[in-house]
Amino acid sequence: MLSGSLTATMKAVVFDEGSSWSLEQISIPVPGRGEVLLRPIRVGVCGTDEHLLHGGFIAKFPLIPGHEIVAEVAAYGDGTTGPAVGSEVVVDPTVFCGDCPSCKRGQPGYCASFGSLGCDRSGGFADYMIASASKIFPTGGLHADIAVLTEPTACALHGVDVLALKPASDVLIFGAGPTGLILAQLLRMAGAARVTVAAPTASKLAVALKQGANHAVQIDRANPDAAAEELRRIAPEGFDAVVEATGSTSVLELGLSLTRNGGTVLVYGLAGENALAAVKPYEVFSRELTIKGSFAQANCIGRALFALQSGQISTAGIVTSVVNLDQFQTALDNLHDSEQIKSVVIPTRP
Repeated sequence: MLSGSLTATMKAVVFDEGSSWSLEQISIPVPGRGEVLLRPIRVGVCGTDEHLLHGGFIAKFPLIPGHEIVAEVAAYGDGTTGPAVGSEVVVDPTVFCGDCPSCKRGQPGYCASFGSLGCDRSGGFADYMIASASKIFPTGGLHADIAVLTEPTACALHGVDVLALKPASDVLIFGAGPTGLILAQLLRMAGAARVTVAAPTASKLAVALKQGANHAVQIDRANPDAAAEELRRIAPEGFDAVVEATGSTSVLELGLSLTRNGGTVLVYGLAGENALAAVKPYEVFSRELTIKGSFAQANCIGRALFALQSGQISTAGIVTSVVNLDQFQTALDNLHDSEQIKSVVIPTRP
């Protein structure tokens, strides 16, 4: 397909120093042994992408972002096989060394050399991209509009794994973004008897209720205490588990106060690296609270894809905007539009 065209070019979004980005014409990458050349067909836009634009998380510039990827197999490197050319696949963007102490303990999520396509190496906001052939999963006919949520679902699955919910738990989730909505459903599958979602936007809360949340409480992130009374009415003794999926330190502080004695708080949202939340050690000590973090999924893509294929996770209403590479700024702007939930980029028109 690309023979004789090693100098052929493609369009790609490129992040650079100084919180700047541009749509550039660059060479199409060539897959090596063990690699596959992919043609992205759907790539989700995540709040992490904006953190990366400003140099946060694990960004390395120049960077082609995009880590929520559905793609078509275009070609393989020498000696490499996999799903047939033309097959649609989802990509596990994570990169682990396999040799550090954490990897050898079977905990690759803590890999000393942890990396990710679209975060510290080239990702999917381009006409073509390279991935390890071992990191692609056939969609099995799942529509690309649903399959594009595989990576967010995998991250949510990891959060559910970390939380280790007990059956018949009472759970509160702060945040009704894509992962908040998916988390609410996964936690029901994991044993929650009741799920309450608290978020600022009424339209997002309406989606949460349609997808099975028991209660939806509108909350002002700038003044989250205003919703505390309603949340305490729902769970007078506090919630067994509180999931903070907004990245807001004030919401995290409120979440601690709404957790039942002996309960657990899961820090899921991505806050700024230097953000600080006020936590009283005596309260954690005397109330025997557990605080957990959920960083990134490791080897959860297959389970996430199965969850979507099974139809047990509803994606209806989550994708609210579809743009092409030329409209990437619109996708970034949508991250600040409270009525938008998930934007998806189509690098190459099907």
